Amino acid sequence: MAAPRAPRTFLGRLSLPERTFVADALRAETVGGVLLLLAAVTALVWANAFSGSYEAVRDFHFGPASLGLDLSVQHWAADGLLAVFFFVAGVELKRELVAGELRDPRAAALPVVAALCGMIAPALVYLTVNLTGGGSTDGWAVPTATDIAFALAVLAVLGASLPSALRAFLLTLAVVDDLFAILVIAVFFTGELNFAALGGAVAALALFWLLLRKDVRGWYVYVPLALLVWGLMYNSGVHATIAGVAMGLMLRCTRREGEEASPGERIEHLVRPLSAGLAVPLFALFSAGVAVTGESLSQVFTRPETLGVVLGLVVGKAVGIFGGTWLTARFTRAELNADLRWPDVFALATLAGIGFTVSLLIGELAFAGDPALTDQVKASVLVGSLIAATLAGILLKLRVRRYQALYAEEERDEDMSGVPDIYEQDDPAYHLRMAAIHEEKAAEHRRRAREAGAAGDGGDSPA
Repeated sequence: MAAPRAPRTFLGRLSLPERTFVADALRAETVGGVLLLLAAVTALVWANAFSGSYEAVRDFHFGPASLGLDLSVQHWAADGLLAVFFFVAGVELKRELVAGELRDPRAAALPVVAALCGMIAPALVYLTVNLTGGGSTDGWAVPTATDIAFALAVLAVLGASLPSALRAFLLTLAVVDDLFAILVIAVFFTGELNFAALGGAVAALALFWLLLRKDVRGWYVYVPLALLVWGLMYNSGVHATIAGVAMGLMLRCTRREGEEASPGERIEHLVRPLSAGLAVPLFALFSAGVAVTGESLSQVFTRPETLGVVLGLVVGKAVGIFGGTWLTARFTRAELNADLRWPDVFALATLAGIGFTVSLLIGELAFAGDPALTDQVKASVLVGSLIAATLAGILLKLRVRRYQALYAEEERDEDMSGVPDIYEQDDPAYHLRMAAIHEEKAAEHRRRAREAGAAGDGGDSPA
């Protein structure tokens, strides 16, 4: 009779390579999140203090009209720059599927179900509010997205050094969330199809894939081809950001013998700063600029469309992610890491209610024919994200000392080997190094004691 399978630990310690990858990825996202915050604040100040110049710049058109690309600055930011963001999301998803947390179906169940519940619950909250209040159901997808960069910026502001397991769960949750957001955009916000352009985009993508399989290298090959794919996808009626996702998913993210990093990891390392440091902040700059008045803020809580967004982000996200995680852990017999508690998961679920970048994009798509309502929905995204950030900050601060202790233990490297001690505890060489270090410290302590004693004797001797 086969032995029963041991319960799997949820939010357990990461492997050293996975921990290193997560730390590098989140470091770039945190810097990008701070820039995103600055861009959002700048947009609000600019749009309210100098609305004429803001609108003039935002609505300025440029680009080749003969190619169907005479677009406004705001349009270029939403359809063009965000394609870079979704390219990185595609690479992240591919890596998670082949080398990260999602490669193991048992391990993947928790973040996938949590992310899925974290999208269904906000959508249900929005639909409930609008069906009972007589509002438009077109914006059901607005509160379903999580903005990882914004969430990490909040953590940076709070000074909350989360343990690596919580940070990895947040990152994996955001990757799966991005996948579902991509599917929502592709399925529900595709316009009238231009099959000639769509066929050209598919053919260009096939060439992109073939060149990757043949190990053809050179940015001068792939960048023009990527621009061609994007232009054709834009003219096809499918949202142009889908081109970025498709190309990201095609990159190889597994390492061959002798490789320090896969092509996907190398390219992501190069492109992520462009995405987090330029593309997303510029999108925020030209999308987050909405008029903020007492009347507009009051409408956020009185109009069903905007109230549905706020409640979806604040209540739906927290309840959906926490509920999905708890139920999945219960039915898969996964045991929570002994160093953590379920309130930690709830705090993280609340933090995931920060839905900025993709929520703003979906808001623009959902209410494209009603500029006034679009601005009100954007304001509700800002308000909902701010409330979620505040609540999460309070919950995380309650446990910040515990998090700091766990983080310090994970980072401790007494033998100065460059590898945290918790990953070396089963290595005999580590114990030999530590014994030598302790003996050296003891010898130093004895030497100082002798010197202190000699100084004391000298002070007591007669002149």
